[in-house]
Amino acid sequence: MKAKSSLLFWFTATLVLLADQASKFLLREALSAGAVTLIPGFLDLRPVWNSGVAFGMLANGRGWLRYLFILVSVCAVLGLHFYARKVQDKTSQVLSGLVAGGALGNLVDRLLYGRVFDFLDLHLGPYHWPTFNLADAAITLGIAGLLAKGFKNP
Repeated sequence: MKAKSSLLFWFTATLVLLADQASKFLLREALSAGAVTLIPGFLDLRPVWNSGVAFGMLANGRGWLRYLFILVSVCAVLGLHFYARKVQDKTSQVLSGLVAGGALGNLVDRLLYGRVFDFLDLHLGPYHWPTFNLADAAITLGIAGLLAKGFKNP
């Protein structure tokens, strides 16, 4: 009987966590003077501290929500770890690792600062996507991939 492994899951999660934290570390200082335009009319780097969840929802909530967000993040990472061990296919492990790494990246911010540092500001003319970070992008890509995989192979 083959031992169940989640090595690829943890490798992916660790890469995402390190990339996320490195980008936040470098850009917190670089953006201290304000936003920087990378692609005019489409992409800016803009420093935003988010005390809420996705898209700034619940940002004005009570202080206890911070602890709820921390608990949910820890539970999500543990759940994804057990899922990755169970399914054992490499694609699911990588996709789950993307989600877990993103959750861990934002968890580190919540533990250190009580809020999450976002900096990617996508827009098309006056239409703006809420500012996000690499952790958020990894979570979104991982979930989208897992959903697509689930629809392809129910």
